[in-house]
Amino acid sequence: MTQKDPADKSFDEKRHDQLTTAPKADEGDAAPRVTLNEQADGVKRIDVADTAAVRPGKTSE
Repeated sequence: MTQKDPADKSFDEKRHDQLTTAPKADEGDAAPRVTLNEQADGVKRIDVADTAAVRPGKTSE
């Protein structure tokens, strides 16, 4: 069995590996946190993803 060279990994693969290697990490830690939408006129909008576990703002406590 041959190992894939880490330098050949895509950005998404490297990000996933980095975010899931901690002892208490799970797959949810690697879930996307933002969405990027580009309009026809070139304007880009970055929003917090609806599925993000942690969202900006005040806590509900």
